[in-house]
Amino acid sequence: MPQDAFHIRRLANELNTLLAHGKINRITQANKDEVTLTVYTGKTTVKLVLSTNASNARACLSATEKEPAPVAPNFCMLLRKHLQNAEILSITQYGFERIVEITLHCSSDFSECDRILHCELMGKYSNLILTEKGVILGALKTTFLSDDSRRILLAGAKYTYPEPQDKISPFDGAGMRSLAENFRLAHPEGWEEESLAKFLFENVAGIALPTSREIVLRAGKHCLDENSETPLWEFVPTFCSLEPCRPCITLRDGTPTDFFAFPVAGGVETPSLCKAEDEFYHSRESEKGFADKKRKLESAVRALRKKQTKKLQDTLERLKDAEKAEEDRIKGELLTANLYRVEKGMTSVELENWYDENGGTIKISLDSTLSPAKNAQRYFKTYNKRKRAKEILEPMQKSEEAEIDYAESVAVALALAETDDDLKEIETELIETGLLRAPKQRVGGKKKEPEIPFREFEHGGMKIYVGRNNLQNDRLLRFASPDDVWLHTQKYHSSHVIIVTEGRQVRDETLLFAAELCAYYSDGRESDKIPVDYCKRKFVKKPNKSKAGFVVYTDYKTVLVKPNAHKE
Repeated sequence: MPQDAFHIRRLANELNTLLAHGKINRITQANKDEVTLTVYTGKTTVKLVLSTNASNARACLSATEKEPAPVAPNFCMLLRKHLQNAEILSITQYGFERIVEITLHCSSDFSECDRILHCELMGKYSNLILTEKGVILGALKTTFLSDDSRRILLAGAKYTYPEPQDKISPFDGAGMRSLAENFRLAHPEGWEEESLAKFLFENVAGIALPTSREIVLRAGKHCLDENSETPLWEFVPTFCSLEPCRPCITLRDGTPTDFFAFPVAGGVETPSLCKAEDEFYHSRESEKGFADKKRKLESAVRALRKKQTKKLQDTLERLKDAEKAEEDRIKGELLTANLYRVEKGMTSVELENWYDENGGTIKISLDSTLSPAKNAQRYFKTYNKRKRAKEILEPMQKSEEAEIDYAESVAVALALAETDDDLKEIETELIETGLLRAPKQRVGGKKKEPEIPFREFEHGGMKIYVGRNNLQNDRLLRFASPDDVWLHTQKYHSSHVIIVTEGRQVRDETLLFAAELCAYYSDGRESDKIPVDYCKRKFVKKPNKSKAGFVVYTDYKTVLVKPNAHKE
C-alpha cells in the first residue's frame, strides 16, 4: 500500500495518541534516508522511525532499530542540538497531504521555543525539515540556489509547503459531486467498479488505488444516483475522515505483502496501523538488504575468481613455454657433439637425433653471428632458464588452482545463503582475506557480536550440525569430538556436517539423514544422486596455513544419496 494521505491521516492520529507529551531521549541516523527518535512516553520507551527512502517512506513506531552510522551525519547532529530532550506537543497531518508535522516544545538553560519537524512522505521527494517560526533550521535533503528548484530548502530560508496536486480534495463536496456527474455522463450504459476506482484515483487527491477500490466497494453500486441514501460525494468525505481504523496485513507464505487501514479479504488484523506498517516495511527492507548484501559479496567473489583465473591462464602459458626446456637441452648436446659439422654463418643445421627412438633428424636454428660453440651455449642457457621457470611455475599453478577452488567454495556458500546470518560470517571471511574493506567502526569500538549458530537438526536422538560457510566449517571441526562423525560431499563443494555421537553408535537412518543434508547444502543439490564421504572426526586434519574450510581426511567411506533439506 503506498503511503497515501488517507493512511497518513490515520497514522498521524495514532501517533499523536501514543506520543503526545512524550520526551525525546535519543536521536540516531542509520543511513542517509532514515532517522530514529527514541521517545519516553511516561510509561514506556518507543522508537519512532522517520524514513525518506523513495520506496519505503514512512513515519511509524518500530520494534527494531538499525545500527546507527559509525559517524553521526550532519542532520542527525542538528536534530540532537535542537530536539534533544524536547517534548512532543502533537503529531498531525497537514491538510490532506502526505505530510506529518511533529510539533515540539524545546527548552534549554538559555532559551525556550516551539519547533516543527515536517515529515514529507512523498516517494522520491520525501524529506525531513526542521523549522522554527516558519524558518528552516535544517533539512535532511537540501537544495542549492544554483538548482532549478521552486522550493529553497536551506537553513535560514522560509519554509514553504510543496505545491498541491492538481486534483480535487475529497472534502470538496461540490467538486466531488461534479466529478461523479462527469463520470456518470461518460458511462451512460453503466460502469464497472474498477473503472470508477481508477477514475477516483486519478482525480481525487490523497488516495491510492487500493483505497479508491475500497471506497467504491463500500459506497455501493448506486453511489452515483441522485436518490442514493449515501451518494459518492457524501460518502468520500466521511470515509476519509477519522472513522474507526481496523488495520490489517496480508501475508504470503508467512511474509507480509501489504498493509491496509481497513479489513481486506485474506488480511490478518493487527493491533495498530503502526504495527502493520512496521511488519511490512521491516520485511521489505530486510529482503532488499539481504539481496543487496548478497549481490555485493557475490561481486567480490566473482572478482577474485576472475583475477585468479587470469593469473592461472598466464601461468599455464608460461609453463607451456617452460616445457620446451628438454628440447633445448637436446639441441645443445647435439650441437656440442657435432661442432665440426657446423660452420659459422649458418642459419640452421639438420642433425641426427640420438634421443629419438625412431632415429630421425632434427632441424636446429642457429644465430649466424655466433660461433657453433656459442650457439650450443645459447641453447644450454635457455634450457637452464626454462628449467628454473618450471620449478617456480608448478607450485604457483597449484596455489592459483587452490585459490580458484577456494573462491568457488565461497560462491557455493553464498548461493546456499538464505538469511542474514548466513551472510555475516562470509562477509567477515572476505574482509579477512582482503577482498572487502572493513566497515568503519563506531566511536568507542564495536562490541563483540555473539557467534552465529550452526544449522541444527536432530534425528534418532542425535544432534546434527551443518556449517553455513568456510569459517563455520572450521569452527565446527574445533567444536566436534574425535569420535563424532564428519561428512562432506565427494568432488563437490559443500558444508561440513557433524553428527554428535556422545560415544553412541550412529544408526544407518541417522547417517543417511545427515548425508542428505550434506548433499543439499552443496553445489550439487540439483543432482539426483551425490556421493558423500564420512569418517570419524579424528581422521580429518586441517593443514597449517590452509584456507578456511580446507581439510584433508582418511579412513572414510562413501554413501550415495539424494539431496534433501529436511525442512520438516
